Amino acid sequence: MTRYVGIDVGTSMVKAAAFDERGRTLAVESRPVRLDIRDGFVEQDMDEVYGAVCEVLAALGSEGVAFTGLTGQGDGVWLVDAQGRPVRTAISWMDGRAHELVDTWLASGAFEDVYRRTGSAMFPGCPGPVLAWLERHDPASLDRAATALYCKDMVFQRLTGVRATDVSDASMPFLDPVTRTYSPEVVAALGLTHRSALLPPVSDPVAIGELPSGVRISNGPYDLPASALGAGVTRPGDGLLIVGTCLAALVATEHLDLTGEPAGLHISTDHPGHWLRAMPAMVGTAALDWVLATTGVRHTEVDALLAATEPGAHGVRVLPYFAPSGERAPFVEPRLRAEFSGISLETTPGDLIRAVCEGIGFAARHCLEAAGLTGTLALCGGGTRSPAWMRLFADVLGRPVRIVEGEVGARGAVLAGAQRFGVELDTAAWTAPTSVVVPDPARAAFYAKAYEDHLVRLANARAHTRT
Repeated sequence: MTRYVGIDVGTSMVKAAAFDERGRTLAVESRPVRLDIRDGFVEQDMDEVYGAVCEVLAALGSEGVAFTGLTGQGDGVWLVDAQGRPVRTAISWMDGRAHELVDTWLASGAFEDVYRRTGSAMFPGCPGPVLAWLERHDPASLDRAATALYCKDMVFQRLTGVRATDVSDASMPFLDPVTRTYSPEVVAALGLTHRSALLPPVSDPVAIGELPSGVRISNGPYDLPASALGAGVTRPGDGLLIVGTCLAALVATEHLDLTGEPAGLHISTDHPGHWLRAMPAMVGTAALDWVLATTGVRHTEVDALLAATEPGAHGVRVLPYFAPSGERAPFVEPRLRAEFSGISLETTPGDLIRAVCEGIGFAARHCLEAAGLTGTLALCGGGTRSPAWMRLFADVLGRPVRIVEGEVGARGAVLAGAQRFGVELDTAAWTAPTSVVVPDPARAAFYAKAYEDHLVRLANARAHTRT
């Protein structure tokens, strides 16, 4: 039997999935990887991440594999030497150490200038601010490095020896979305011209190589656009909401508009003239995980608790901005933090959990509206394992949602590889939804009003952050 393997190097989990020619999942292997979080610094051990990739590939085996597609978390900085070996621990996209630099660029106008050139709004954990921070505080690491890679590119170089990134990862923050090459003006605006040799070559289309087993492998796109491919979101106006560690809203578009509020990004794809307007909020399921750990509630209990509590969570409200680096979409506020309100001695763990799930739903609606959703909407990610939360999302968003379960990022990596290698696959079969959830009219009306209240509370919180 011919098999197709997709690798998804996530923030907390590395997965590899094998599919048959119809896109049916044959096997999945996964390994957890650690995040070192302290005082706003979020780092990962590159050798641990690479070792996890090797383990999941070995567990699946190479027999009958036509090719492998690779995807992974975006942003951050993964500094390697000429052989692709780490020169220091990787700095994650969740890292907040560069927030003061972002504040400075917001005040000086450099932040907006970069957005007007690239369509991508910087945040503390993206490569521009992180590299600028390293230049000021750890230049010796930059001196030792040959390349400042993204996660999947580090894995690809270690596997194949090829040094490259793709247009999707390069979109944040150095890529000119029209020429599809690095913008020297943006590199200069961030004070990094003398470090420009660290930027990896942009392979357009995605780079290909060969695994030690002899199996062909393609590199990219990174996890957000790979998930869009895996969910079948390619028609302009259609959208995808990834309910994962990051809450990412993406809408396919053929219109490049760099005139609006500097927030989110325009992700270039393998098809020139086609972008994904992305509003990737910093925290999705990570916020729920924190509340579950704090209350001692297990993940398996979430559905029952959501079913037992009323919409509105008995007045408990949550602004779900839990990331140490603040928020990046659909606005940029490096100092914004989560807020709970309406709590009393009568508040139950179920109220807290419903309030967080609702708050994440409101953040998702905000992001999708800002991204320009006009067509159908698909949902994927770890959050889809909770049917009750998916019903809540449909109600909060006020629209039907196509649920696409399974390893959607790995599936998209395979579909991207098929395009690159000229292999014909039945895309409709590969991207078919698991189910469709339709909103309840009464609950949708309730949440429409609650969403307006959420925006008012958010505006007040943002104003307070700036004072």
